[in-house]
Amino acid sequence: MASDQISKKLVVLGTGGTIAGTAENASDNIGYTAAQVGVAQLLDAVPGLPALLHGHQLLSEQVAQVDSKDMRFDIWQALAQRVVQHLAQPDVSAVIITHGTDTLEETAYFLHAVLPREQVRHKPVVLTCAMRPASAQNPDGPQNLMDAVTVALTPGAGGVVAVCAGTVHTALDVQKAHTYKLDAFSSGDAGALAYVEENQLRLLRNWPLAQEKYKHIAIENIAKLPTWPRVEIVMSYAGCTGEVVDALLRPGADGTLVRGLVVAATGNGTIHQALEAALRRAEQAGVRVVRATRCANGRVLPAVHSEFAHSQGLSPVKARIALMLELINP
Repeated sequence: MASDQISKKLVVLGTGGTIAGTAENASDNIGYTAAQVGVAQLLDAVPGLPALLHGHQLLSEQVAQVDSKDMRFDIWQALAQRVVQHLAQPDVSAVIITHGTDTLEETAYFLHAVLPREQVRHKPVVLTCAMRPASAQNPDGPQNLMDAVTVALTPGAGGVVAVCAGTVHTALDVQKAHTYKLDAFSSGDAGALAYVEENQLRLLRNWPLAQEKYKHIAIENIAKLPTWPRVEIVMSYAGCTGEVVDALLRPGADGTLVRGLVVAATGNGTIHQALEAALRRAEQAGVRVVRATRCANGRVLPAVHSEFAHSQGLSPVKARIALMLELINP
């Protein structure tokens, strides 16, 4: 038994972000450059980490090194492929991903949507981050990494989750809700999945199951995808027009055409009449239109005669990912 436990591995994949950022002054928590410190160096800077590993060998790999505001499809492709390859190894118990906060919710949802359910059912994928750079006087990254290890190695853990400031969120619900606070994420009215309290997990609801909706999209195909379907987000607001939609229907600088539009609608999916008319023109031109809400909490409750497809409770940015995946293999 002891030898089996020692042979287990925990993999940490680095993608950059604030957690890997540095500033010239240790007191500067916002004037920093993201993605400067390698993931191996980040792990070495957490002295309490070995005590949490329970005999697991800690392995790290730098998949990307970017400010997450600049997250790209090719990084998602590489990340998904590396996660699948690692989880396929019988000696790997879980995968942790260090990520910037700006687009963490999008990467988390993408992985939730495409990772095989059988792989993550008992092997969690845990995204973590920081709101202060690694060079800060009191960085939050080290504690978030320790919490991520606690979550990853909790017996029975599974699915794709995110942990920040001691709170665990599901990939389906997590959203960045504050620009500066260390506890920057929320799960909206769904509520948190769990809390990490002194290296112990307090689970509030069941671990999330990965989706099976996109199981026909093989990770290998995603990794080789030359281009992604172009899907844009437009917003409804007082005094808006349909000119943005009409402009998006024209070919882009690279000649690509929009194949989908997600509208961040007001309230329960209501859309300004001028924008609604433009979206009808888009649908007539063969563009898929999905209606989400710009509200932070709640979901669009579709009317009986809803004109546009609704987002099934997804935020606009997550609805965009879902629509792109549907367009890859309709």
